[in-house]
Amino acid sequence: MANGNSNGDDYPNIVELNVGGVFYTTSLSTLIKEKESLLGQIFSGQCKAAPTILKDNKGKYFLDRDGVLFRYVLDYLRNQKLVLPENFHEKERLKQEADFFKLPTMSKCIGAVPQSRENGSILVGYRGTFAFGRDGLADVKFRKLGRLLVCGRISLCREVFGDSLNESRDPDRGSIDRYTSRFFLKHTFLEQAFDNLIEAGFQLSGSCGSGTNSAGEVKPGMDEECKWNHYNEFIFVRF
Repeated sequence: MANGNSNGDDYPNIVELNVGGVFYTTSLSTLIKEKESLLGQIFSGQCKAAPTILKDNKGKYFLDRDGVLFRYVLDYLRNQKLVLPENFHEKERLKQEADFFKLPTMSKCIGAVPQSRENGSILVGYRGTFAFGRDGLADVKFRKLGRLLVCGRISLCREVFGDSLNESRDPDRGSIDRYTSRFFLKHTFLEQAFDNLIEAGFQLSGSCGSGTNSAGEVKPGMDEECKWNHYNEFIFVRF
């Protein structure tokens, strides 16, 4: 969105929105119900400093925000009260949205909602090898991890790992209640991942791993470290 003047008469009584790729249809009166909010400023046209809003290629007004959480912003504007589902675990993200849209009363209501704890399991896995020193000798003190993989329910993974969770390989940014095996962490510190899980109340339930392929010969073109490749998984649960 860019700054500029807008005229409330330019907006239809029925407004179609594209919020982060999620489509909504609502009334203009709902969007301008709270005049001091960001949506109220944009769609009423009464504030000269209000940003103008862009349209997508289908003519829907576009907001570059969390499309899934916007449903609660819209419900709040419609009903002037906050109603969240049981076991809602995105309070901090929703508060961020309420602050962005300049809805202080909604933000205050979110802060008053008791934090519920979602139980479940998270699997952390990694492929690793061992660094090599002089004369091609493995130095087992130097573990090399390529990537820490995370599998589980999206809401749980986000709660535990926060900003360190990399969701770029996840093809579907839909419901937070779904499960995925496409997450990985932005760091390769296994113990840091364990600390995050323990701090969130998880306990190690089980683990498994493959042995290294140290008995195999290194084929031409293969790195010496390949024969030390191994894979491990750790299952954490919270009851």
